[in-house]
Amino acid sequence: MEHSSFPVVDTCQGRLVGFTDEDVHVWCGIPYAAPPVGELRWRSPQPPVAWQDVRQASTFSASSWQNSEYCRELGGGDPGQFSEDCLYLNVWSPGKREAPLPVMVWLHGGGFTIGAGGLPPYNGKALARRYVVVVTLNYRLGHLGFFAHPALCDDEDRIVHNFALLDHIAALQWVRDNIAAFGGDPSNITLFGESAGARSVLSLLTSPLAKGLFHKAIVQSGYTLPDTPREDALQKGEAVAAHFGLPNATAEQLRAIPAHAFWSLEAPLNVAPTPIVGDCVLPEPMLDIFFAARQHPVPVMIGSNSDEASVMAVFGIDLAGQIQKLRRERRFGLGVIKLLYPGVKGDEELGRQVCRDMAFTTMGFVVMQAQQRVGEPCWRYWFDYVAEAEHATYLNGAWHGNEIPYVFDTLNQIEPSRQYVNERDLAFAAQVADYWVSFAHHANRTCDALHGPVRWPASRKGRDVLLRLGVNKHAGFKLEYRFMRARMSLFKRVMKHHVSLD
Repeated sequence: MEHSSFPVVDTCQGRLVGFTDEDVHVWCGIPYAAPPVGELRWRSPQPPVAWQDVRQASTFSASSWQNSEYCRELGGGDPGQFSEDCLYLNVWSPGKREAPLPVMVWLHGGGFTIGAGGLPPYNGKALARRYVVVVTLNYRLGHLGFFAHPALCDDEDRIVHNFALLDHIAALQWVRDNIAAFGGDPSNITLFGESAGARSVLSLLTSPLAKGLFHKAIVQSGYTLPDTPREDALQKGEAVAAHFGLPNATAEQLRAIPAHAFWSLEAPLNVAPTPIVGDCVLPEPMLDIFFAARQHPVPVMIGSNSDEASVMAVFGIDLAGQIQKLRRERRFGLGVIKLLYPGVKGDEELGRQVCRDMAFTTMGFVVMQAQQRVGEPCWRYWFDYVAEAEHATYLNGAWHGNEIPYVFDTLNQIEPSRQYVNERDLAFAAQVADYWVSFAHHANRTCDALHGPVRWPASRKGRDVLLRLGVNKHAGFKLEYRFMRARMSLFKRVMKHHVSLD
């Protein structure tokens, strides 16, 4: 790689020229697969086409089709232009380094319906300054990323419905083959993501097609919703086709539907926030693989936030109504629930905490136990920090997604936080980012702890320990042992019996 204001790298497809942002080299809009358009819609991603001249890599690519207003409000910013031709990634690398660096590959969240790798919270500059190479990417969203229909079932020599997950796999294959040219170490790749991105990380930890493509994983607010059964996805695909006046659709007719026509579909025709089980990517349910401890044996960091139920309210889930439903159905004993939440008054607050723990907190417990069974370390966290100026806004703690600008150390770059953060907020964010980079640098099968303001031990066999990142919305780090253990044990049993929120 040339060390200049316009760094040039040689990839397997051709030469790229990027730009320099202070002391970090950046390349944007790098194709990691062929455009999934025309005959390639709803097919496995194909290799990117090579080019002859030096390709400019200084602007982010178009994002997958989505709701722009929704993304600006909830997804982290303006996703820019949309196109079905969206399979591109971005790389940040420190301008000066002496040895190959750990690689951190980010999968953005957004319920599999919104988001983009180039959004401001995901700027990789601050992490790259800590001597890692950061990769963010776009992938197919909504029905373009997850779709099943009988007319498409014979398109390939394998069953494919999770096209977005195959996009992730194609990006990881590109990283494996090319990242050394950017200063990265292809034998030390950390896959990390939040919400739907975290769910993708969990899925790839159980997918036979992703084995060996990454060496450690970070799961931020991964959720426990069961995967969508293939039969249900096929029925939905037929219903979507019928909605477009194609009750007996052919593959050609389906591929002729304009890409922009899908994102505006509403329930029950909208895409689920879970992958589809029963194809080549996910032949078995993700949760079942973790219950059986058959996930890929790599170090994992996993955690969630103190007010994850915030996202449920956005999607119209009545938190108090969930408790009333439990009361009516007597599913697993409301009395037991109340014993596990002493001092919590009112159905609204009880629903907030129960829904949070069933849908999010328990995932960390399940993964920790699975990791212990395969002899791999697991670092668990609980994020409960709120910027000091926002305490009155976030009364119940850190909302779903609030940890992201702390992880990327981008608090002072994004709206609206750049308007109100203070030095203490920024110092805390820097410490959180340090922990994530420490994991990328040092986590392995024999590593027992990550170092930072507090020594963070891994939860190995016989040890159930969690690090609180923020305590009661304030700065600080605190170790907790057997965190919510009784609640987690109950909700894991509930998960095993496929009792889910609806």
